[in-house]
Amino acid sequence: MLKMNRKRVFLISGISGLILGIGVYKDTKRKQKKARSEGKHVPYGPYEACIKRPLDFLISLIALIVLSPLLLITAILVKVKMGSPIVFVQERPGKDSKIFKMYKFRTMSDERDENGELLQDAQRLTEFGKKLRSTSLDELPELFNIMSGTMSFVGPRPLLVKYLPRYNKRQATRHDVRSGLTGAAQVSGRNMLSWSDKLEADVKYAEKITFLGDLRILFKTVCVVLRHDDISVDVEEFMGDE
Repeated sequence: MLKMNRKRVFLISGISGLILGIGVYKDTKRKQKKARSEGKHVPYGPYEACIKRPLDFLISLIALIVLSPLLLITAILVKVKMGSPIVFVQERPGKDSKIFKMYKFRTMSDERDENGELLQDAQRLTEFGKKLRSTSLDELPELFNIMSGTMSFVGPRPLLVKYLPRYNKRQATRHDVRSGLTGAAQVSGRNMLSWSDKLEADVKYAEKITFLGDLRILFKTVCVVLRHDDISVDVEEFMGDE
């Protein structure tokens, strides 16, 4: 009799839990649908909602510690070959189009014409700067952006502020999520894609962020950098990326 009662309790508890779970699931879906109808971004799943940001912080902290010798050596070389400043700082729009300061190692000189105006970017990009870009070493200071929360390891690349008015409604949703050190556009052809194709790749990424998806992008990024596939060291990389 006692065993029968236990079975009934377990059965009733299981059914109740199932009904409750279905109710919570439906309520969550209803809230997500309402949020989307109001133009609000809804995390695709628990990874985006709860795991991605803490993981970014932890990995960026470890990376800064492990790569500190490389950061120091690169900084010294930039100082010796191009002088100060060592780090290039520029305002970029990030999550929710909020402006933040992005950090990269400097790759251009300060050469000016007879009127005191800076020369064209292509003329100021040094040979050493080209090497930094081709190896992506100029991106290392962005680890500080990731640790602070203004960027993520994976996400749409932060473009220039002046491009914000150019996006249509769909393209603007790329700013629903944090900008990334690398992103879907970079591993889908990097500088060989058209402007609209890059933005579309970013939008599709923002709509469905998953752990495996981020891992795939990171793996492809490493392969692209090591093989130098689809890498352009032109100054106007990705609509004016320094």
